[in-house]
Amino acid sequence: MRTFASSFVAIAIATTSFATPAFAQTEAAADEGLGEIVVTAQRREENLQDVPLSVDVVSGDKLAAINSGGGDIRAFAGRVPSLNIESSFGRTFPRFYIRGLGNTDFDLNASQPVSLVYDDVVLENPILKGFPVFDVARVEVLRGPQGTLFGRNTPAGIVKFESARPDSTSNYLKGSFGRFNSLALETGIGGQLSDSLSARFSGQYQRRSDWVDNIAEPGKNDLEGYSDIALRGQVQFAPTEDIKLRVAGQYRDFKGTARVFHANMFVPGSNDLSGVGGVGSDFERDKVWTDGINFQRLKLASISSTLEWDLGPATLTSVTAWWMGKYRSRGDIDGGFGAAFLPVSGPGFIPFPAQSRDDVPDLDQVTQEVRLSSNNDEGLKWQAGVFYFDEDLAIASFNYDNPQDTNASVTALQQQNSKAWGVFGSLTYPVSEQLALTAGVRYNNDKRRLDVGRTGFFGAIGTGFARVKDDNLTWDLSATYAATDDINLYARVAKGYRAPSIQGRALFVFTTVQDAISTADSETILSFEGGVKANLGGRSRFNLSIFKYDLKDAQLTAVGGTSNAATLINADKVDGYGFEAEFETRPVDNLVLTAGLSYNRAKIDDPNAFITGCGGGCTVTDPVRAGSPGIYSIDGNQLPQAPKWSANWTAGYGVPMGNGELYAFTDWAYRSKVNFFLYTSEEFNDDHMLEGGLRAGYRSDRVDIAAFVRNITNDVSAVGGIDFNNLTGFVNEPRIWGLELGLKF
Repeated sequence: MRTFASSFVAIAIATTSFATPAFAQTEAAADEGLGEIVVTAQRREENLQDVPLSVDVVSGDKLAAINSGGGDIRAFAGRVPSLNIESSFGRTFPRFYIRGLGNTDFDLNASQPVSLVYDDVVLENPILKGFPVFDVARVEVLRGPQGTLFGRNTPAGIVKFESARPDSTSNYLKGSFGRFNSLALETGIGGQLSDSLSARFSGQYQRRSDWVDNIAEPGKNDLEGYSDIALRGQVQFAPTEDIKLRVAGQYRDFKGTARVFHANMFVPGSNDLSGVGGVGSDFERDKVWTDGINFQRLKLASISSTLEWDLGPATLTSVTAWWMGKYRSRGDIDGGFGAAFLPVSGPGFIPFPAQSRDDVPDLDQVTQEVRLSSNNDEGLKWQAGVFYFDEDLAIASFNYDNPQDTNASVTALQQQNSKAWGVFGSLTYPVSEQLALTAGVRYNNDKRRLDVGRTGFFGAIGTGFARVKDDNLTWDLSATYAATDDINLYARVAKGYRAPSIQGRALFVFTTVQDAISTADSETILSFEGGVKANLGGRSRFNLSIFKYDLKDAQLTAVGGTSNAATLINADKVDGYGFEAEFETRPVDNLVLTAGLSYNRAKIDDPNAFITGCGGGCTVTDPVRAGSPGIYSIDGNQLPQAPKWSANWTAGYGVPMGNGELYAFTDWAYRSKVNFFLYTSEEFNDDHMLEGGLRAGYRSDRVDIAAFVRNITNDVSAVGGIDFNNLTGFVNEPRIWGLELGLKF
């Protein structure tokens, strides 16, 4: 019987470190059929060939291509159906979207409906979610709500990483050099030190020279450079065959510039990226004219322990983790120079200068999970456990009257404490040789308090606080059916939940302290989905999932406006439906082709949902609320950063040569139109984006030397906007090319 291991739709990016099979040969030359995919979507290692899931198989080739030239986690955007990732902070604050659900909030306590799980530890704060991807054993993207087995706050899905284990013998060293002096070094070294002790050290270093020229400064190339180092050390102690204890420590140190914003990047009345008239007006990706101070610093560290104790009929697992972080980021929000009331300004109309800084002086996150899971391969399978989460977060926000000021005119200090705990369980029962049922349930309890103190604007503003709390029962139920040895079907219904949120953004105009603190009630989602997985003669696979969801009391963030706000609201409902389809084939031994396609409708359904419109001079196209100029209805709008269509495709070909092969691999991703905010306008959107990459070279069991290029067509697409005082925006990464050398030992 084919059993079905997941109670949710997952995409599995089945990879190992650089040094695993794809290092020696392309998947096209590995064997006569398509390789096995292993996922842990149910906290068990299972062959995805035996599980009917919506699967986008991403090989070692694809991961190597994505990471070429110093790519970060944003490079996964669009490489799997229904997944988008963007950031107005660059490499340090990614925002994830699955099936259209995400959060455009730029504040440092923003709650996201997509969770990132690293080695079974949920990373809640946005600055943790950009931790570099290196020396990983497995990456999985789980689409759709899950309320039983993982972390918290996951109505949209999960991006899940598992690092290579200490007893892995896949040791490697690789380095690349490319355009803009882009340097990337990565290593993973480990193995058995004795019968009971193993260890592994992994590290990644990436740097890039400044490549954006601020023409307001002498010389050339002042912005967008960075250096980024990440380290991981692991020790594993296994005194017996039944007990395994792994202790791991991780560290990240990032230094660079904040994301470069281009003033008046959009032509009024359209989303074209072209000149707007005046000094320095013609848009160029590698040029900007700003007069503000720019820097960004991030330090992260963690320590965790994972105990696995095989008790015979069941395994006891305990995961304890502590993460800490410190962050500073200052940028020129208006993206230009001067102001309308000064002798010069530009490019375009700059009504007033906007310079701000956001810091995390201290972040501490502690998590503890204990679970017990059955060990049997047949019959009733079960899991049960408890989860605890405690986060202390300090935020300091500063506003500066003049671009070069070092003393802030407005200071807002926030202290947030979040606590959550849950109890969960899941059962899978084989009703017959063909039919299996899975049921899961989780009790969630969440509470959060935010204290805010502000000084400076209109004198001493004072302090305020807000509390939110809730508890909720989430569940899922699925039926799986093996129609034939090669075709699996499933159906699933699930309830998901996101805890209530608080936002304490310091506004420029308000009448009371509470005007600057907004809260949002819990949101719940009820999702229905079904799918098919077909193995077509061993040389092809086809996966299809169809889904529909109702998101009630949707937590949305009204971003921007004349007050540079980030205000939480609850919309009555978001209606979503769509599909994901993936196809992989190996028509001949040396060639592998893949393709993925998704459609996502994610529209707000609330006739009473109104927000303040654009503060940057854009042309809002939504209906105005009767008698309220500047207030617009967002009913019927597609959620921001949610393309209706996305597609990806790859081709890998290898020709044997000596002890290795010559190979070439190309990957492409397309997305349709996206809006950047809850309201719709002529300017703040992008029609489409198409990016491709190519990697070609020679590799054997010991060496891999390749040339690569990312964004091969040098596509220029807007990926976000800043709605504040002009038509500011930012664009995708430029074309990067270079050479890479890898060694396996």
